Amino acid sequence: MKRSLMIGLALAALCGASTLALARPPTVVNSPGYDRRLQESRKALTAPVSQSVPAPKRVKKKHPN
Repeated sequence: MKRSLMIGLALAALCGASTLALARPPTVVNSPGYDRRLQESRKALTAPVSQSVPAPKRVKKKHPN
């Protein structure tokens, strides 16, 4: 009797602990907008680098005295 009671309590504790492990706060839910931006930024990192356009040369302005 005592052994079956201990097994029952252990089983109840195990079931209770497993349901608590699945609980998440509502802020953990996936956001479609965030996922889309994350995928776009990852694509940008893996995309081949295109040839860059050279910056225009700076010209010094002569100030009148």
